[in-house]
Amino acid sequence: MADKFETLTQEQQDELLEKYDPEAGTRKLTGVLGWIVFIGLLSFSLFQLYTGIFGVLTAQLQRSIHLGFALALIFLLFPARKYKRGKHHKIAWYDGILAIASVAVGAYWPLMIDDLVLRVGMLTSMDFYIGILAIILVLEATRRAVGLPITIIALVFLAYAVYGPYMPSFLAHRGLSLERLVQTMFYTTEGILGTPLGVSSTYIFLFLLFGAFLVKTGVGQYFNDLAVSIAGKRIGGPAKVAIFSSALQGTISGSSVANVVTSGSFTIPMMKKLGYKKEFAGAVEAAASTGGQLMPPIMGAAAFLMVEFIGGITYWEIAKAAAIPALLYFAGIWIMTHFEAKRLGLRGLKQEEMPNRKEVLKKFYLLAPIIAVIVLMTSGMTITRAALWSIIVAIIVGAINKQTRLGLRGMIEALVDGARTALGVAAATAAAGIIVGVVTKTGLGLKLANGLLDLAGGALIPTLMLTMLAAIVLGMGSPTTANYVITSTIAAPAIILLGVPDLSAHLFVFYFGIIADITPPVALAAFAAAGVSGGEPIRTGVNSAKLAIAAFIIPYMFVLSPELLMINTTWTYLIWVVFSALAGMMAIGAGVIGYWMRKLFWFERIAGIVGGILLIYPEGMTDIIGLVIFGVLVALQILVKRAEPTTAVN
Repeated sequence: MADKFETLTQEQQDELLEKYDPEAGTRKLTGVLGWIVFIGLLSFSLFQLYTGIFGVLTAQLQRSIHLGFALALIFLLFPARKYKRGKHHKIAWYDGILAIASVAVGAYWPLMIDDLVLRVGMLTSMDFYIGILAIILVLEATRRAVGLPITIIALVFLAYAVYGPYMPSFLAHRGLSLERLVQTMFYTTEGILGTPLGVSSTYIFLFLLFGAFLVKTGVGQYFNDLAVSIAGKRIGGPAKVAIFSSALQGTISGSSVANVVTSGSFTIPMMKKLGYKKEFAGAVEAAASTGGQLMPPIMGAAAFLMVEFIGGITYWEIAKAAAIPALLYFAGIWIMTHFEAKRLGLRGLKQEEMPNRKEVLKKFYLLAPIIAVIVLMTSGMTITRAALWSIIVAIIVGAINKQTRLGLRGMIEALVDGARTALGVAAATAAAGIIVGVVTKTGLGLKLANGLLDLAGGALIPTLMLTMLAAIVLGMGSPTTANYVITSTIAAPAIILLGVPDLSAHLFVFYFGIIADITPPVALAAFAAAGVSGGEPIRTGVNSAKLAIAAFIIPYMFVLSPELLMINTTWTYLIWVVFSALAGMMAIGAGVIGYWMRKLFWFERIAGIVGGILLIYPEGMTDIIGLVIFGVLVALQILVKRAEPTTAVN
């Protein structure tokens, strides 16, 4: 079916990924160097599988070995200058030295653990220089694999740790000596080897590996075919296909940009051909792909960090709490694309443009690995075990069909691909550990939380707005994992101090860190979508933010009323909450697009947005007012016959 539309070639996809996703711009190595990197990536995955199956090593050993693998491979794969990426097949001499130094740093804890434990708190000259080297390597690897913004943030925090006595007013602290700073960063579990890297070296890596196996077994392509079968013939079908497939693709891709380029290369040409404007087609894909990280059962990598940061909560509880907000997010995009299609009179796909539905349904078994994840995690199995068993299920499911069967070569390639995708996450979490270490040692977290409260006058809504701005600004230059670590350490405590449940506060910063990818002026997912569609980037970003308006509203709603997260509520009330919220999204969608059953008057659009917000907020009086407004709007749609003629065809 895909060949009926002009899709991007693999080379074009790689170029876009390289342009907008730093993690994708790796060298293409051949010969001996290629084999060295190949063996390194395979060994990385085998180490992670070994510890996942037979038990994780002690924190310092597990994390330092994980760090050593990641740093060494980053210096071999990511050149120092961006313009050389993917073009040169040789490694610069200094990259070879940095890779060897990374191996030495990663091996230092395993080789010296007995001595390091015996003289805990005391550093020899060798300890000190290895610690300094570790910090430098982490910063440079992060710059190459993730980008400059998060590297600069980490450097600012390091400077703050050393120059604390010279800081103004409430930011001042006694300052850390260089020796104490190095000790914190590399010889405790509060710095580089802290919780973020710990999560990367366990849960996150295995789920990225799971995603690589799903791709190899053809699940990614099946998501597209299934989406077309379900939504293709509907009004504006290609846009709905993009929403549906991108929500599913989020399960196997931890990157909004990667999701946009892979699924967008298929869906955006379909939308353009059937009449959607370039900017709107790109915006639909960008908004839907970004939301993939919000969609349970497997959310963005930061959700795994949340398990450790909140404490006393399982990943499944987080995924369950995120279900209704994710449903509302995608429902909002679906509703607005539907109204836009009706407004423009766009048709769905023709029968000859559709895949064979019977053939698609025959392959429904390919969804078994996703179902397995849900069943295993709801049964109380640990995240690590659930990921391992899900990989096995993916291999078994792939073996059913000869075309998707993974031989030894296919499994090795999946292991290598999984390790490659984990490099950027490892670097980001190591850099985030530097930030967390400084915050912990200097007490900066509480100071900033109190400063945020003072700035907001101790009121909840202003505090939420300032936190939202901080998360979006940070998200424009750093990956979701690092963004979440920073905001959950600095901003989330301010919200919690105002009596908000921990889960609500952490999901609040998680949401805004993710949607930074579609929030202008720096909206990388939207820019990547514009690269596919040929549209104007900023206009695509504005359209994507408009389509994702639910993501700017819902976090406020579940902070003000945790029932949306299924906290302290009953099933009957929950059903009502979902119903009223969906009705609210319909009203908001109509108000934003300006079309429902007919073109809306300006006052109807305002009433739709206001009434929709009141319906989303699950509280008795607001629901009643919202329902009244909703009812009046429906009546006006039916009674007023000033509709502009449309030519929508199913």
